[in-house]
Amino acid sequence: MAKKLLEENIGVGRRKTAVASVRLRKGSGKIRVNGKECKDYFKASYMQDTLKAPLIKMSVDSEYDAVIRVKGGGLEAQAVATRLGIARALVEWNEDFRKVLKDLNYLTRDPRKKERKKYGLAGARKRFQFSKR
Repeated sequence: MAKKLLEENIGVGRRKTAVASVRLRKGSGKIRVNGKECKDYFKASYMQDTLKAPLIKMSVDSEYDAVIRVKGGGLEAQAVATRLGIARALVEWNEDFRKVLKDLNYLTRDPRKKERKKYGLAGARKRFQFSKR
């Protein structure tokens, strides 16, 4: 008995220390994040809207299923990383989506990261309290 391979596209998104691996395949619009339903993992509705935004803008939210593995960072960074991963996977399916998604900044990785703490300081830039005497 031969196994039927599912055709799927993979997109990786990153934000701060969060990394999301997105697998898009043809389906009915189900989104699973780390084995849970999207609304169970991202409880805030604005985070759900954030990660579904590329699918909704391209009007394909009911055509693809997404299986997402995400780790690191906080929920907000994970949602933005997932959005980038979904956008990249969509561009693999259809190159015509690139212009629209790029104009909406869904294909732009946010490069900001936490600045390291320096020696002699309380934090990255914060100083210890100065005492004259």
